[in-house]
Amino acid sequence: MAPILTSLKDDALIALDNLADRAAGLVNPTIRLGVTGLSRAGKTVFISSLVHNLMNGGRLPLFEPVRSGRVSRIRLEPQPDDAVPRFQYEDHIAALVRDRAWPESTRAISQLRITLDYESASGWGRLFSSGRLSVDIVDYPGEWLLDLPLLAQDFHQFSDATVRRAREGTRAALSRDWLDLAASIGAEAVADEGSARRLAESFTAYLKACKEDHRSLSTLPPGRFLMPGDLEGSPALTFSPLPGLPAGRAPKGSLWAMMERRYEAYKTHVVKPFFREHFARLDRQIVLVDALQAINRGPEALKDLEQALADVLACFRPGVNSWLSSLLTRRIDKVLIAATKADHLHHESHDRLERIAARLVGRATERIGMSGAGLEVMALASVRATREATVNHDGHRLPVIVGTPITGEKINGEVFDGERKTAIFPGDLPEEPEVLFEPVDTDTRAIAAGTAAMPDINFVRFRPPHLEETRGGLKLSVPHIRLDRAMQFLLGDRLA
Repeated sequence: MAPILTSLKDDALIALDNLADRAAGLVNPTIRLGVTGLSRAGKTVFISSLVHNLMNGGRLPLFEPVRSGRVSRIRLEPQPDDAVPRFQYEDHIAALVRDRAWPESTRAISQLRITLDYESASGWGRLFSSGRLSVDIVDYPGEWLLDLPLLAQDFHQFSDATVRRAREGTRAALSRDWLDLAASIGAEAVADEGSARRLAESFTAYLKACKEDHRSLSTLPPGRFLMPGDLEGSPALTFSPLPGLPAGRAPKGSLWAMMERRYEAYKTHVVKPFFREHFARLDRQIVLVDALQAINRGPEALKDLEQALADVLACFRPGVNSWLSSLLTRRIDKVLIAATKADHLHHESHDRLERIAARLVGRATERIGMSGAGLEVMALASVRATREATVNHDGHRLPVIVGTPITGEKINGEVFDGERKTAIFPGDLPEEPEVLFEPVDTDTRAIAAGTAAMPDINFVRFRPPHLEETRGGLKLSVPHIRLDRAMQFLLGDRLA
């Protein structure tokens, strides 16, 4: 069952927003597509490649409206929400195509509108449809989504859950300084700004340590502690969970009372506006998942990613939107879970990557009742940075991928300069996902010791591909893997 995230007042405000959106949609049919994922899952790259392939005639054989020639015109238009930053598509695609560099990660919310003129596939549709659909793409950090469960937690519950998690596995060593500092000050000490700041800084340092590449832990709320933006230094971000809180109310004037007040302010001024103004207005959602990085980092990172995705999916309001119900409360009727960077594997392992991603979200989707037609899982690469080949090794043909490792990548002790191509054998994912999850579920001592058995897999980060120009000087569209299949699932029925 999904947590209760809104009050009656919040629901009334959301209903007003939905009424305004639906009224505008009568004139200009629109679908709001949310794009999210945790850090380095590839949100910016996904949006840039999707738009670039649509605008430049990319190879999209599984996107039926384009394949059949029913789409006559595609263009970028001004976004409807003037207070939301525009997704800087032109800058991001220039980095990919011209500089062969991955664009900067998503740090805040942004939006882009792309409009398609099309001919309906049915005679009735051609009579009654305007033949135009605007897709408002809303890009936001997955870390913000992990904040939404806080709306259903008071400060006691938040502290208990955060401290319990901090004392498990790898986190235990990383959280020691913060927890020792909190214990030395004491929850019932007199409220003091210096103590609050030291605790907030120590807690933030712990979260950052968990997020570092060689650990890649995912469940790290509050999200704005890692991406503060213009809130940096504000009281709403100067708080910390407290260990060992006794039952009852916080003593007046205590550090506990100060932290509780600021936690509630964070929910009121940071989390609730994001939920009401953006998340609650989405029609469809893609969640990008870097499962390969979690597999590379070991069972604890994989377990943490599973928990983070469960928290994310629990916030969705799944279901079919009828005309009447959508006027008051909008539901997300399609969710795509996309395991990214499929180009880092040979195609023989793509179906295995999909099964691993399905296992990551399987328990959560059953719990919220979103298994079935409203959910799909696939492996994709928004930008294909490698090609496949075979090499002979000890008399055997070995499937490899060929690409240009980014500067600083190491393979067998060799450091790459970002210019030279190489062929690598990335290894094989297991046929059965449980091989990865069994150590997570049963062998906690092996996880803590870092000795749990994992497949021998070698994932390397590659530069974007070099794109040739046509005779007219136009760069060819960005290559991808299954981006067209993703488009068909998310948008195809609205262009029928």
